[in-house]
Amino acid sequence: MRTKRPTPRTPHTRRRLLALTLGLLSATAVAAPGAVAAPESPSTAQQLTAADNAVLDARVDGTAWYVDQAAGRVVVTVDSTVSPSAVAGIVRAAGTAAPRITVRHAPGRFTPLLAAGNAIYGGGYRCSLGFNVVSGSTHYFLTAGHCGNVASTWYTDKAHNTLIGATVNSSFPGTDYALVRYDNAALSHPGGFTSAPNAYVGEHVTRTGSTSGTHSGTVTGLNATVRYSDGSTVRGLIQTNVCAESGDSGGPLYDGTKAIGLTSGGSGDCTVGGTTFFQPVTAALAKYGVSVY
Repeated sequence: MRTKRPTPRTPHTRRRLLALTLGLLSATAVAAPGAVAAPESPSTAQQLTAADNAVLDARVDGTAWYVDQAAGRVVVTVDSTVSPSAVAGIVRAAGTAAPRITVRHAPGRFTPLLAAGNAIYGGGYRCSLGFNVVSGSTHYFLTAGHCGNVASTWYTDKAHNTLIGATVNSSFPGTDYALVRYDNAALSHPGGFTSAPNAYVGEHVTRTGSTSGTHSGTVTGLNATVRYSDGSTVRGLIQTNVCAESGDSGGPLYDGTKAIGLTSGGSGDCTVGGTTFFQPVTAALAKYGVSVY
């Protein structure tokens, strides 16, 4: 019987066998039982989410923050009531995501801007009318939710002689908007706004309120979360450097004929300046099924 002689191993054959052997060894090493892959570093998105949640979970009154996706930072603004140890606690709570946090300081206290005084009156408080809106043939106006929470009926004067109408719905905290119906047919409700787009960082905006009048500034952050000094938290706000004062709550933030937001709260005043937050009007329009005009 003739036996089959093995094929001679040329240098090319030896190299091929070596390559195949190394490939099998590599595959075996990857699939070997008990092998543990090296942990991946957290992505930027994961770190930003962790930092955002850490600030929220810290539950420190007088803080506001938003995620700056472009810069890869969570920008935290603290008012004058927040101690250095509280700031350190926020940063510490973020753990490995702490380098993603930028802390800024604002004078005064972050409070919902509510006061007794002039403009629209209800429940012993004064607020500001935001935007007149309409659904079908029914006219309403938007104001701040923390205003709607304290009054079921609104008047044009402090003595409550001239009725405006009833609060149909209000939402605060979480969001900060309210809808009031015009029940007095003798009152006019002019419009003047043609659209309600989303704000953008760097946008030049103007705010009007019953206490401090009209002031302008710039949008500095979007989707901000604020934990006011009373512990109430609102998310999804527009952060600006426009000043505002107590009683300006609910007043409109606009860019020309574009309706942008409703005054929620902030710190400082219109003498020294401050940081003010606005509820995007788009959320209120969608919630109530109304339109600016």
